[in-house]
Amino acid sequence: MKLSAKAILKPALTLFAICLVVTALLAGTNLLTKDKIAEQARIKAEESRRVVLSEAEAFEEKDGYYAGTAGGAMIGYVFETESKGYGGTVKVMTGISAEGEITGVVILDHSETPGLGANAERASFTDQYKQPAPENGITLVKNKAPAEGEIEALTGASITSRAVTNAVNAAIEQYNAVKGGA
Repeated sequence: MKLSAKAILKPALTLFAICLVVTALLAGTNLLTKDKIAEQARIKAEESRRVVLSEAEAFEEKDGYYAGTAGGAMIGYVFETESKGYGGTVKVMTGISAEGEITGVVILDHSETPGLGANAERASFTDQYKQPAPENGITLVKNKAPAEGEIEALTGASITSRAVTNAVNAAIEQYNAVKGGA
């Protein structure tokens, strides 16, 4: 069987044309929706700030963090940090009161295993962080009841637990730097 140039070029050019049209359509869709996507991301971030520092009435963006105020008084800080988890980067938002109490933790983004690492989003896990922020950070423990300054790792997801804890500890470091400079 002999192949001719026409038999090879015709399907190749057809596929090229289809790919070109699909690429143009995707680029156009992205162009039309990018502002809406950015707005939704901004709204989600604002809602997350209100969850981790619920007493704040307003947030002011500072150098790498947000300062939460109520009645004109500083009541706390919100930090966005990240750490390497099992499935990739885990992005975490942490609220810390002006007195040094962790007021909330929200997982913003992750690629962790559904049913295991993804359980880190549950309140039963994130509420463990609501405690005074230890100077040296929070310690992860397994198979025992956590004491103050400790949290219990998720069963079957210790890498994810460590990632979230590392991100919260990074927020505590930033808090200590901000408070030390205040």
